[in-house]
Amino acid sequence: MGFQMGAIIFVGMYGGIKLDEYLDIKKFPVFTLLLSLAAVFGSIYLVIKDFLKK
Repeated sequence: MGFQMGAIIFVGMYGGIKLDEYLDIKKFPVFTLLLSLAAVFGSIYLVIKDFLKK
């Protein structure tokens, strides 16, 4: 479960960083922030959903 959370958050952060680099956003990394927060909330949702299933 911990590995799953880490992997989801890593993918969200990596995607946000690459999207900010592609769009040349250097002043404020909007997509890094948004995708990392979405990944954190998504991973927490999946963990809670998995925990309640068992």
